[in-house]
Amino acid sequence: MASTTSPDAAKRAKLPSLTGLRFFAALSVFFFHSSLSDSPIPPNAPINPFADASIADGFSTAFGKAGYLGVSFFFVLSGFVLAWASRPGERVTAFLRRRLLKIFPNHIVVFAAAMVLFAGAAVTSVADWLPNLFLVHTWFPQASINLSVNPPSWSLGSELLFYVLFPLLIVPIRKIRGAALWVWSALMVVGMVAVQLVSTYVVPDTPKSAITPVSDMQFWFGYLLPLGRVFEFALGILLARVVLAGLWPRRVGFGAALALTVLGYAAALVAPFQYGFVVATIVPVAALIGATAQADVDDRATFLRSRPMVWLGEVSFGFYLVQGVTIFYLRSLLGENTYSVPVALLVIAGFFAASLLGGWLLFRFVEMPAMRRFGRAKPRTRPAPDPAGAPYEGQGQGVVQDPASAPAPVAAAAGGGHRTT
Repeated sequence: MASTTSPDAAKRAKLPSLTGLRFFAALSVFFFHSSLSDSPIPPNAPINPFADASIADGFSTAFGKAGYLGVSFFFVLSGFVLAWASRPGERVTAFLRRRLLKIFPNHIVVFAAAMVLFAGAAVTSVADWLPNLFLVHTWFPQASINLSVNPPSWSLGSELLFYVLFPLLIVPIRKIRGAALWVWSALMVVGMVAVQLVSTYVVPDTPKSAITPVSDMQFWFGYLLPLGRVFEFALGILLARVVLAGLWPRRVGFGAALALTVLGYAAALVAPFQYGFVVATIVPVAALIGATAQADVDDRATFLRSRPMVWLGEVSFGFYLVQGVTIFYLRSLLGENTYSVPVALLVIAGFFAASLLGGWLLFRFVEMPAMRRFGRAKPRTRPAPDPAGAPYEGQGQGVVQDPASAPAPVAAAAGGGHRTT
């Protein structure tokens, strides 16, 4: 049975629980990065700080697919939030200006920090770092380019493509009605499966990656290439239309979606490597986003919409983006040392505190000032009051932050084979 919420009520709803949920997706990326057996920056020493081999292996195994889950969440969320906030008649130039302001100021600050601290000594030519600066690096199959400078920034290349495509995708998707929304959503999942089938059977499987069980070319095509991630983004747009139309199934609540996500993650742990990127978890991820949004539409109380959780969600983009400096660089200062369990936990806690502080600094002193100064064009005429009373997107409690703040996991061993997200 579908939700009985009216479409008009849905359009007026804010989505604070989705903002809070973003932090847990970002946290899964953090634990993935902390569990890596080798750093993506020279000297490529282990990041996993546990000296006991069994504990280190358990930590690595438990979070070995957490990054892949996180990236799917954020890519689907990007489409969902953009579609939710979209209104017919919005100027494309204004839309693109806001989107670019969400990602480029933070990206450039962290890019500069990474170049000064470690990347400047590692890149061998301008061709290695210049594509990263303009966020077109993931269109290149060479690992020395697509994972260069600040490795976590790879996902922003996909986000940039999403923003360019959104004005083209939203027009026909707005015309889809009723059950056809579910049909098209299923077709997006089929597209994700097709990407991995092509990666498995068409893309060259040699030379093998030094770390992953697939080739570098298969990893690039099946995971990093922005074009292959458009299916997740389009699925998010379709899901927003489903919820806005009052078609979300009532039996799929937050608890059921969370349980399904746990099962999907378990499947990803045992699935063939590249099918753990997206395919094993995409239905649970979609269910989790849809159910959480429906809870907000129904104005149901959740711990995710509390002020602390919304704040954590707001800073999660920066929290993700600075991990190349906090986890990877700070761990390199410790050398190849590993530690007892209490000390190793303190090391991870230190990484977390540094990443959270860096994320807040980016949000407070880079992202928000840029959005306030340049994010809104001066109106030609005085706008009519918003009858919904909704605050400007990206400001204030209770509004899902822009999906440019969508952390996504990153690869290890940027120069060669890589276990990455």
